[in-house]
Amino acid sequence: MAKYFDVHPENPQRRIIGNVVDSIRSGALVAYPTDSCFALGCQLGNREGMGRIRTIRDLDERHHFTLVCENFAQLGQFVYVDNDVFRAIKAATPGSYTFILPATKEVPRQLLHPKKKTVGVRIPDHTVTQALLAELGEPLLSSTLLLPDEDEPLTQGWEIKERLDHVVDAVVDSGDCGTEPTTVIDFSSGEAEIVRRGAGDTAPFE
Repeated sequence: MAKYFDVHPENPQRRIIGNVVDSIRSGALVAYPTDSCFALGCQLGNREGMGRIRTIRDLDERHHFTLVCENFAQLGQFVYVDNDVFRAIKAATPGSYTFILPATKEVPRQLLHPKKKTVGVRIPDHTVTQALLAELGEPLLSSTLLLPDEDEPLTQGWEIKERLDHVVDAVVDSGDCGTEPTTVIDFSSGEAEIVRRGAGDTAPFE
């Protein structure tokens, strides 16, 4: 059975955040809220956790996992960003965007797109997610909590607990966080390519 953590949306309780992060460091797969919708997340390098995300979401090897980062300093350790791309991403973050970029050697090989050697990164604008990332001190390996054959992500913590009780280890609930996944922008060629239109405004990238 999954642990259920009820977190205040504006003033996350430090003890609870600490307990969630302890679980993540111990190998847990967690469902947690972001500024677009719920996500599945585990510690970077947790191969079993990554495999469980693939199974839950029925993903193939071409799926871009996302490294959810606390800030630009952290993001810059894991992807290559030239000056023009940096300015474009900087203007849009934190926010509901995922950016696909060439990965550095800090990214475990199994996370990379098999042909492009790219990975997704994002900096969320969500108080609870930021509290988790600050406590963890590294990105969360993540993927949108969108189940196979369903059009919209799950948005209620209690429903996620009910439906995924035996396939995730913890559910972090801080209230409704919307149904739209992030807008995905592929910068791997140096030019912005809109891969998915979601919660983030695409106008700056068109």
